[in-house]
Amino acid sequence: MIVIKGIAASPGIAIGKAYVLEDEEIVVNRIELPRELLRAEVARFKNAQKATHRDLDAAEAKVLKVLGRQHAKLIDAHRLILRDTLITREVPERIIREGVNAEFALSEALEAVNQQFEKMEDEFFRERRHDLFDVGKRLLSHLLKQSKKSLSDIKEDCVLIARNLLPSDTLSLHETKILGFATDLGGKTSHTAILAQSLEIPAVVGLSDISRRVKTGDAIILDGDQGMVIINPGPETVSKYQRVQQKAMQDERALETLRGLPTVTLDGRSFRLDANLDSPEELKTIVALQADGVGLFRTEYLFLNRNMPPSEEEQSKAYLSVVKAMEPKPVVIRTADIGGDRLSQLGIEGPKSETNPFMGLRGVRLFLRHSDLFKTQLRAIVRAGLKGRACVLIPMVSSIGEILGVKRLLAQAQAELQAEGQPVPEKLELGIMVEIPSAAMMLDQFLPLIDFISIGTNDLIQYILAVDRINEHVTHLYDPFHPAVIRILDQVVQTAHKKNKWVSVCGEMTSDPHAVPLLVGLGVDSLSVSPRMYLRIKQAVRGLRFANLQKLIPRALAAADSDQIKKLLADQGL
Repeated sequence: MIVIKGIAASPGIAIGKAYVLEDEEIVVNRIELPRELLRAEVARFKNAQKATHRDLDAAEAKVLKVLGRQHAKLIDAHRLILRDTLITREVPERIIREGVNAEFALSEALEAVNQQFEKMEDEFFRERRHDLFDVGKRLLSHLLKQSKKSLSDIKEDCVLIARNLLPSDTLSLHETKILGFATDLGGKTSHTAILAQSLEIPAVVGLSDISRRVKTGDAIILDGDQGMVIINPGPETVSKYQRVQQKAMQDERALETLRGLPTVTLDGRSFRLDANLDSPEELKTIVALQADGVGLFRTEYLFLNRNMPPSEEEQSKAYLSVVKAMEPKPVVIRTADIGGDRLSQLGIEGPKSETNPFMGLRGVRLFLRHSDLFKTQLRAIVRAGLKGRACVLIPMVSSIGEILGVKRLLAQAQAELQAEGQPVPEKLELGIMVEIPSAAMMLDQFLPLIDFISIGTNDLIQYILAVDRINEHVTHLYDPFHPAVIRILDQVVQTAHKKNKWVSVCGEMTSDPHAVPLLVGLGVDSLSVSPRMYLRIKQAVRGLRFANLQKLIPRALAAADSDQIKKLLADQGL
């Protein structure tokens, strides 16, 4: 038995036979080209860039479907690399200057950057080179017209052993027989590790030479909690880890008994526990969970990976399928939270580029500028509202003028449908995302114009603390327990309730069993969580006492830092 210690990248236990993934070597030869062929070579490289952009669109659609919008932002890191001058300018210049083939010019440029990464001490920047290699590999495969080996070709359960896995490799693991993976390279902050955690695939990384020490067929125990891999374990060790696995499975089975039970605290306070929906494919899961509603139907997927906007009919069909399946439960349909960089892909003129698209032309800002696009989506939602309780939710609201603009377009959409002889619902609830500090501060002025609010904790926390949570260099500053965050959440809830408006909360905070007691204590009306965490959060809420948590909130609001708030919760066993 051999035990190798590495970095715990994603929790869980995997027991099985090893499958050692051979490192794919892409051989690139230097080919000197006559001057008259160089422009054609540059054009060939640009075609490979376009094909890689299409790859990233497809990858983003897959991430949205499997993991949701927040993780789809990881693909934007690859888009930025593909648009970087290293790719767009230096490679074509090298082709012309040195008179060489595109593959060689690209590999030389990537190697030069790799040497710079090797000298860096900071783990965050070192890990970003794997994203660079991922994009580089995609480009090379298009240039060489090579099809990438698919992990889905592995037909038996196994523990994958590899020198390294790129984010694109990891994304496809949920479709395979792979129980877990271990790699020579990688760190806890890598995009590969982040994706493994979200996909709930046990993983250990940074094992130095495990790909050389393990042979395909070796018995393996992978402990993603302790960051440990055991090669050819003895019977007692296997038995011990099997018991750990069985206990985890028993816990999962216990959660299944919660389906259909009310989301109510021990002292009788009821909450609506909704589920997030990223695409209609998740609908069966949400119906099977017997969720209280869909608290956040993200519609971005309809606008991705296509060269023209979705029609009213296509959108109406998508929304109707969800509203009918959930009727009479509420379905909160958020209008597409896409950025201006998407417009050109839809055949609409938009900004050429934005240095920070997440604080640029996106959400309601984009749709009010392109009112025809917006009205088409609103008409489709209105039509869906005839078959159930559809609610309209507007993202990225920062001013009262935006709400008035939305209401004007919504009224136009309803009037147009009636003029065409189509019925419209008597009541269609309109809500806004509170995810920008200005919306939180001006909420008392907004509330007379709307029916409900949904607090988007992911963006709200980012904007309150000025932290990009995808940037691992500052990710330690992204803190849902920061007293400023709790104070603003409390202010928003109290302001809304004074006007008798219901408050929903969405974002990763709602799927964190440690944060949920705070949200419950603040008195929110509903939580919208990922389907994966739905039963766990229901279990957490049913184990709480609302009255006790209410007493904790004033002390949390008076805390000086997040450690004090966490200690308050820990002292209560939360």
